[in-house]
Amino acid sequence: MPLQELEGVKLAAAADFHVHLRDGAMMELVVPTIRHGGVNTVYPNLVPPITTVQHALEYRSRLEALEPRVRYLMSLYLHESMTAETIIEAKKSGITGVKSYPAGVTTNSSSGVVDYATYYPIFEEMERQGLILNLHGECPSKGDITVLSAEERFLPTLTELHERFPSLRIVLEHLTTAAAVEAVKRCGPTVAGTITAHHLSIIVDDWAGDPHCFCKPVAKTPADRDALLRAAASGDPKFFFGSDSAPHPAGAKRGADKIAAGVYTQPYTTQLVLDALEQACENGVLKQEDITRNVLEGFMSRFGRAFYGLDEEEKKTKEFIVLSKAEERIPDVLRSNSADVEVVPFRRKQMTWTLSWA
Repeated sequence: MPLQELEGVKLAAAADFHVHLRDGAMMELVVPTIRHGGVNTVYPNLVPPITTVQHALEYRSRLEALEPRVRYLMSLYLHESMTAETIIEAKKSGITGVKSYPAGVTTNSSSGVVDYATYYPIFEEMERQGLILNLHGECPSKGDITVLSAEERFLPTLTELHERFPSLRIVLEHLTTAAAVEAVKRCGPTVAGTITAHHLSIIVDDWAGDPHCFCKPVAKTPADRDALLRAAASGDPKFFFGSDSAPHPAGAKRGADKIAAGVYTQPYTTQLVLDALEQACENGVLKQEDITRNVLEGFMSRFGRAFYGLDEEEKKTKEFIVLSKAEERIPDVLRSNSADVEVVPFRRKQMTWTLSWA
C-alpha cells in the first residue's frame, strides 16, 4: 500500500492559504469543520467582498466566535474604492493582504479588476507596507479565451506585475496548469503559488461529468495535474497549500440553471492531499520515497507560513496532527442542525485517511 510508512507520523498542523468560509448559516455549518482537516490557520474570502478594514475585523470576530482554536488571517478585496490610505490602515490593523479577481472570471467576481494599471498606486503602497497580493490568475472568457486557456493567458500579467513591483509578495492562487507552475518558478522569491487538494486529483473529464468537481479555474489535462503533483512534492518553497474550498448549497450544484463554481474540500483538506499523492504514486507519477514527512510539512504548513511571515510567531503555539490509515468515509452530505443548509463534500462516500490532534 503506497505511503504506508506515514502511518502514525506526526506533522505540524496544516495552514490553508485560500478558503471560502461564507457567512450566516453556511458559515455556521462549515467553520466548525476546519480542524477536522488538520488545519489551524486559514486565509478566508467572503461575499459580499470585504473592502474596508472594519468589515474585515468584524468578519474575523464572527469566525472566532464559532471556532476560536483557528487563526484567521484577513484580507481586503481589490476594489475601485481602495486607496493608499486604506492599505496603511490595513497594515496597522493586522490585515494580511489584498485579493484580486479579474471581473467576471469566477463566482461572485463581478466587482473585480478590469485594468490592473489602475491599481499601481495601491500595489506601490502594498509593497511599502509588506502586504501580500493574492491573484486569481485567469482572464475573462471572451474571443478565443475559454475556461481551458484563461489561466495561461493571464500569466504575462503575473510576470509584468512582478517585474514592476519586485519586492511585492505575490501569490498566484489555485494553480491548474504546468504553464502556471513554470511561470511561478521563473519569478523571483517574492512570488509563490498555491495548489488545491482537488486540482491534485481531478482533470477536465471529472468536472465535465460531475458538478461537484466543477470550480474556477477548472481542472485541466492529466499532464497539468501531474505537474501540480510534482510541484507539491518537490520541496520547493514557492509552492504551498491553499484549498480554495468553496461550499455552495446542494441545490446550487445539483439542480440550478447555472451550476455554481466551487468544490467543498474543507473537512478533509489534509486527507485529500494524502489521497492524491498516494494515487500519484500508484500511477507512477511520483515515487513513494519522495513523499516524506519533511515534504508534507513543507507543502501543507511550513512553506506557506514562512512566505506569510508567520513561522517565528507560530513556533510559540505550534500544534501537531497524527496521520492514520484507519480510513474513514467522507459523508454524502453535511447538514446544518436545522437542515436548512446542505453541502455536498468532494469525494463524497469515498474512504480517506484519518487524522487526530497530538
